[in-house]
Amino acid sequence: MAVSKRHIVISAVNVRKGGTLTVLKDCLCYLSSRKDVSVTAIVHRKSLCAYDGIEYIEIPWSADSWIKRLWCEYVTLGRVSKKLPKADLWFSLHDTTPRVRAEKQAVYCHTSFPFMKSSLQDLKMDYKIALFSKLTRFAYKFNVRRNSYLVVQQQWMREALGKLLAFNPDKIIVAPPSFSFPEIGVSSGGCEKIFLYPSTPDCHKDFETLCRASAMLEQKVGKGKFRTVLTISGNENKYASWLYGQFKDIFSIEFRGFLKKEDLLLCYEKADCLVFPSRSETWGLPISEFKSTGKPMILADLPYAHETSAGARKVAFFSLSDSEDLQKKMHKVLNGEIETFSEIPRLDYKKPVAEDWDTLFRILLES
Repeated sequence: MAVSKRHIVISAVNVRKGGTLTVLKDCLCYLSSRKDVSVTAIVHRKSLCAYDGIEYIEIPWSADSWIKRLWCEYVTLGRVSKKLPKADLWFSLHDTTPRVRAEKQAVYCHTSFPFMKSSLQDLKMDYKIALFSKLTRFAYKFNVRRNSYLVVQQQWMREALGKLLAFNPDKIIVAPPSFSFPEIGVSSGGCEKIFLYPSTPDCHKDFETLCRASAMLEQKVGKGKFRTVLTISGNENKYASWLYGQFKDIFSIEFRGFLKKEDLLLCYEKADCLVFPSRSETWGLPISEFKSTGKPMILADLPYAHETSAGARKVAFFSLSDSEDLQKKMHKVLNGEIETFSEIPRLDYKKPVAEDWDTLFRILLES
């Protein structure tokens, strides 16, 4: 007698780019290889994540506005669930918990914005980010008790979400993302030290702290001693334009612009130090990429940076948004005085932890 397959629904209607799309593709790629389950994926567009053996439902209009996104999550998905075979597991891959017909539910919590302190600068440069931090806090809380598990990428977020939502930490799974990195060479240092900050021009990335620190350092040591390379051009958005207007005349700051992956890898080779001042990250991919070089890193003193840099050999942390403190750390790199930079111990995650998709779905389906 044939055993009926368990039905898994993956809902990801607002996932279209970046790290969340990578998670969705990895998830569906894994599920497409399993013969013991049937899978329905509710997505923005099938073309973004097409894999054999998956049934797709496209809802492109959900991304048109926040009102439509909320309507889709809290009304449309409930109606869709009644038309599908009852799900053994409904796994929402982007922060929200819909009210659906399913034996079990779980939600993947990507966004760290609820734990970021917004500023007047954020409201001025991009009010949507400041509002998003508040809205995500609401989205996490709404219907959260329907979930058997929450899934996060780091231990600190498990603890923070547990407190925010009064949710049992033993039911929050840490699933660190797995990366495969190309080998990064290490070029010999030139006469100019190079500080690199690869990131997108979003106001919470805190480029201004690095720019101010670079201006202070240039004033202290003179021109031509170092370069601070930024992967923005200055014309991407209001924030980038403001940064360029404020710091374009600082000799040591280079607005390099967006870099393709191969060009970024060359920058990693040539850079003497990675600087990462971002005020909010779920992971911080450049930290993972750069630490394989063994070269120094100066990171914002925040939980995500401590976890992502685990295993790195030469790391210094600076006080959040403190340009003077950052300038002092950069000066040490410039002078070769990095004996105070530390090796970060590798992290032992508390259970439950899932190092791969097979382990994650075993926990979600069996527990």
